[in-house]
Amino acid sequence: MKKLKIGLLWRILIAIALGIACGNFLPLPVIRTFVTFNVVFSQFLGFMVPLIIAGLVIPAIADMGKSAGKLLVVTTLVAYCCTLFSGFMSYFVSSSFFPKMITAGAEMNVVEAHDVQPFFTVGIPALMDVMTALVLSFVFGLGIASLNATTLRKVCGEVRDIVVKTIEVVIIPLLPIYIFGIFLNMAYSGQVWGILLVFVKVIGVIFIMHILLLVFQYCVAALFVRKNPFKLLGRMMPAYFTALGTQSSAATIPVTLRQTIANGVHPDVAGFVIPLCATIHLSGSTLKIVACAVALMIMQGIPFDFPMFAGFIFMLGITMVAAPGVPGGAIMAAVGLLSSMLGFDEAQIALMIALYIAMDSFGTACNVTGDGAIALALDRFFRPKA
Repeated sequence: MKKLKIGLLWRILIAIALGIACGNFLPLPVIRTFVTFNVVFSQFLGFMVPLIIAGLVIPAIADMGKSAGKLLVVTTLVAYCCTLFSGFMSYFVSSSFFPKMITAGAEMNVVEAHDVQPFFTVGIPALMDVMTALVLSFVFGLGIASLNATTLRKVCGEVRDIVVKTIEVVIIPLLPIYIFGIFLNMAYSGQVWGILLVFVKVIGVIFIMHILLLVFQYCVAALFVRKNPFKLLGRMMPAYFTALGTQSSAATIPVTLRQTIANGVHPDVAGFVIPLCATIHLSGSTLKIVACAVALMIMQGIPFDFPMFAGFIFMLGITMVAAPGVPGGAIMAAVGLLSSMLGFDEAQIALMIALYIAMDSFGTACNVTGDGAIALALDRFFRPKA
């Protein structure tokens, strides 16, 4: 018999539903067991965050420096600018609308298990803090590219493989249990319904922003190719809906490539830009992370301002370039910045993960569809002459 596979999104949704249901009748010792797991898992997650950043960013910078052709540099800059635009758009929309939709401090007075203590705790200190990992990544990545240090590049590539394997085999499979424990405790303490109501509001606003972002991207691309932006966007719908099903930019590359060529992009340009952007262009993911962060800070009554989020968005754009191409990979790469730059604790990060993954399919679809717009614009300047 075929083994039934359940996607990460459905596992998270099931974990949330079970946590809400079980929190109303499970005895305290069982709840303490899951609280204990969450405490240990959050310690392991904190240990892994600097390794995730260094393990992913160093090889990414080194590889880009190794093949730094003009089209590569321009594509990377365009993808980064698109990511910044989506992040700042998300901040301004979220900071304008969410305060009217969310009552500060009312929906989430306490998220952590202050009244439910774990049976034991395990301290797993990180090897370095997040900013040290980022600076180390830039220094080593640029140094490897400049000196063409093949041995160190190979070592960093193998470290990246270990980090990605750990994310795929350990962290991602255990996330549903972690989310279950968070919602189990919230249901036990009677906070869960207010938080779920906020979830629905936030997801609705993010979905609308995704649509507006894609329309804007194709309107800009249409200025370069002088075609109807809505027809261009319409031809990309097979890629959009494929990404909804696969939740993977990499798995959608063949469809994205085919539809981009159908929009008139030269096959050579499309064949370079689409696979590259599937890795480095995460506008939809950045939009989600910023919006969810603003929502949670409003829920907690935590003060924030534009300078704080400006720095966060600039660093997030760089981190997204190195995000692993697995479901939930972008939010895992962003965990370090959420804790170091916005001050999120373990419970807030868990809610961020739940909110993010609830919209994972739509974010991936926004990413890959936007890749087609970038290819259209670049084709105007890099199209091979007949």
